[in-house]
Amino acid sequence: MAGFAATTGRNTEKRDVVTQFARDVRAGLGRPGSKWIPCKYFYDVVGSALFEAITLLPEYGLTRADERIISRYAGEIADSVAPPVVVVELGSGSAKKTRSILEALARRQPTTYHPIEISPAALVLTHRELGHLDGVSVRGFEAEYLDGLARAAKRLPRQRLMVLFLGSSIGNFNRHQDSEFLVRIRAFLQVGDAVLLGTDLVKPTSQTILAYDDPAGVTAAFNLNLLARINRELGADFNLRRFAHQVVYNEGDRRIEMHLRSTAEQRVRIEKARLDVHFRAGETIWTESSHKYTLGDVGQMATATGFRAARQWVDEEWPFAESLLVAS
Repeated sequence: MAGFAATTGRNTEKRDVVTQFARDVRAGLGRPGSKWIPCKYFYDVVGSALFEAITLLPEYGLTRADERIISRYAGEIADSVAPPVVVVELGSGSAKKTRSILEALARRQPTTYHPIEISPAALVLTHRELGHLDGVSVRGFEAEYLDGLARAAKRLPRQRLMVLFLGSSIGNFNRHQDSEFLVRIRAFLQVGDAVLLGTDLVKPTSQTILAYDDPAGVTAAFNLNLLARINRELGADFNLRRFAHQVVYNEGDRRIEMHLRSTAEQRVRIEKARLDVHFRAGETIWTESSHKYTLGDVGQMATATGFRAARQWVDEEWPFAESLLVAS
């Protein structure tokens, strides 16, 4: 029977989250030079709902490609790791695409699934999607990726971990930071454990840009909601009409960059961060990077971080790959 972990001390946890949010905003906006805000703060209730809408846009084929691969090859993926298996998903979102893998595993034996999310709204969606799946016990952790993995990695003897890092979330790291993150994941794993890693592949520039700058403006609303969240939670006075969504493709680094561009010279007060920020007209806040890979990149990254790329599956409609990295 499926279960879902109850949360405790929610008021304290909420204060801690707001405090850390304020620290990160101060660090990103409070120093001279380039301004930035960590992309993890996109995903409050509003941001999570907007991202779900983005995944339905015709221009954003990434999520559908991810889902097609997992749906088609779920049995192969499940059979690639020796039972018994504990599944840990870093950034589960609504976890719709994870269902196929869990069903395939549960046909062999009862399976424990640990979704790890900093968004409580996303954990609620995960529970709705998978909370009554036969043979699957769901225990979510509201935590940062590695903090949650540290808790989930405390498995019984003989159990294998299968860590899911889907949707090309690895691409949000800067170059070399992606490898560093895999090294940190590897530290929690035993030989034979595995990571299923989603990576968006290099494609024509025009196609790449449209995926992050859709004509309907949904991604723009998603980006601007970051400022609205700072207003709501940190007592800021951002005027959203004075900022514009901006997308750039950096050919040299093979990455999309999302920015919020100030359309006028202005000053913003962020009360809980104890910060006054001056913006020049045209100055930007860097909110997200999304790096694109080749299959060879993934294999090299696996070898360099204590894994071997045992299997790779590629979608035929949208250049996207799932790679099974086995801890060596």
